Amino acid sequence: MAFLDENFMITNKVGKKLFNDYAKNLDIIDYHCHLIPKQIAENKKFKNVTELMLGGDHYKWRTMRSCGIDEDYITGSAPDREKFRAFAKAVSYAIGNPLYHWTHLELSRYFGIEKQLSEKTADEIYDRCNELLTTDDFTPRKLIEKSNVKIICTTDTPLDELEYHKQLAKEFSACKVLPTFRPDLMVDIAAKTFVPYIQKAGVTTYAELLDKITERIDYFHSVGCRISDHSFVYVPFEIGDAEAIFNKAIAGEAICDNEADIYRTSIMLHCAKEYKKHDWAMQIHIGAIRNNNTPMFEKLGPDTGFDSIGDASIASNLSSLLNAMHTKGELPKTILYNLNPKDNYVLATMLGNFQEAPYFGKIQFGSGWWFCDQRDGMEGQLKALANLGVLSTFVGMLTDSRSLISYPRHEYFRRILCNLLGKWVEDGEYPEDYEMLSKIVSGICLHNAENYFKF
Repeated sequence: MAFLDENFMITNKVGKKLFNDYAKNLDIIDYHCHLIPKQIAENKKFKNVTELMLGGDHYKWRTMRSCGIDEDYITGSAPDREKFRAFAKAVSYAIGNPLYHWTHLELSRYFGIEKQLSEKTADEIYDRCNELLTTDDFTPRKLIEKSNVKIICTTDTPLDELEYHKQLAKEFSACKVLPTFRPDLMVDIAAKTFVPYIQKAGVTTYAELLDKITERIDYFHSVGCRISDHSFVYVPFEIGDAEAIFNKAIAGEAICDNEADIYRTSIMLHCAKEYKKHDWAMQIHIGAIRNNNTPMFEKLGPDTGFDSIGDASIASNLSSLLNAMHTKGELPKTILYNLNPKDNYVLATMLGNFQEAPYFGKIQFGSGWWFCDQRDGMEGQLKALANLGVLSTFVGMLTDSRSLISYPRHEYFRRILCNLLGKWVEDGEYPEDYEMLSKIVSGICLHNAENYFKF
């Protein structure tokens, strides 16, 4: 079998038909990513392929570090050609890592390059990519159009003015670029950034904070936002006097873990109520331990490749949090993501506790996230949802990426999905009913997200 041929990742006849006939050419809704709206609004011209392919991509940086490459060739001051050569050397060793597949999909789908990237081909590929980057086909907007992306949801903090989203709404008709409300800076009372951010918001009391959050949610909604996002190492749930704890923090007093969780719980309940009013979807990402390497965090800051999977228990608090929202009639549509595969069955069963009409999957088990967005991770999530819930309600893949050429990850997911479904059919576990299979495949790849988010 040839590398990256038309049947890449698909090993059965039914799966090939599902992919080619029903999944391959569908539009993309990227409902969670970290693209920079300013780059799209200004239609940034990338100076070279190193900036486009390696800039901000901590997946690639981690691989390079594992291969013993000096940091100067990763995030440092080495010439961009040398950085690309270093990456080419590292990626050629990455057998079994999805990064090898993603990299070659990027080179193939955007640059038409079918050669394998290595030390031997690095300069040739670098020069060819840079030649193409001088054309008008490699601006952010053109890359988005070429990828058939119709909705992009960026990740934005509560005080963002969203001026670039407004600009794009007027200028970029091919794709809606919408904000996502991510209030972590107002939720994580234990973080060093908390008090400065609250001061920046002009807030002095707990009541003012709740009003500010409501005001910003209303503003985000007016600019097209339909999704929020929260990130937790573990799920907080404690009931107590959140106002008193807020006042302690603002006064500069130390906050213990239990107090922090009381505050976080109170803010989450308030946010959920507001999300429900607007029919938003609430995303909760659970389980990342961030910034593990203190010297590198102090040197490079967050999101630079020094995060990993946590192993905290999540079931009891997650149940209590969702139940508290549901009991008040204030549980919004919710997407739950776990970073540790041990929690697959926890989330896949938790969903069924809070489903309700008329939603087709009100509570979602989010796609394989971060360290789980590889074949085993994706299949584990798909199988857990199929075993314990209804896979056909799933809203599908997202990029969670900072790269404008990461959209082949949707193709990657679709191939894995179709291969898995095809195997079940060929094993006699589901009938070869293409009328139904086409609905399931197109729903997971596109239409479920369209109906769920109501952009």
